[in-house]
Amino acid sequence: MRPYLFEHLEFVRAQTLNLVRDIPDDMAEWIPSGMNNHVKWNAGHIYLTLERFTFGVNGETMHLPEHYTELFQTGSKPREINASWPSMSELIERLEGQVQWIEQRYTTHLQDTVLSPYTTSKGLKLSKIEEFLSFCLYHEGMHFDKIKSILRQNTQQFYNL
Repeated sequence: MRPYLFEHLEFVRAQTLNLVRDIPDDMAEWIPSGMNNHVKWNAGHIYLTLERFTFGVNGETMHLPEHYTELFQTGSKPREINASWPSMSELIERLEGQVQWIEQRYTTHLQDTVLSPYTTSKGLKLSKIEEFLSFCLYHEGMHFDKIKSILRQNTQQFYNL
């Protein structure tokens, strides 16, 4: 039987992909007044966090270009980074396959304790693969909402011109 956690991860990821799939690159790099990040940052941050919270915490190779850490790490701000951002199509391609390769690697190892346990900024202690993946559902949902907020503000600006 397939663990329900992977079904939930796929469901949440499908919602994220449906939200960002048709956003053009120029719109995806727009940062609303009062916010620190744009759509690309949120999409890349979702990707990076899931990689770190599965492969990274176990000392395994993560599936990401080196510059992704600089661009998408917690606390980074696009206005302070002088670098090229990946295209939306590249980010979408990475997001599309991520849950499947995590499932292939960890489907029978959800209860394994990771090499590097982690305590979130709110004090939640994570030590098993299942706990990290479950937290990523919450994390992706938060950034899904941020993306929606950015898109709402972008639409309002467009119609107020």
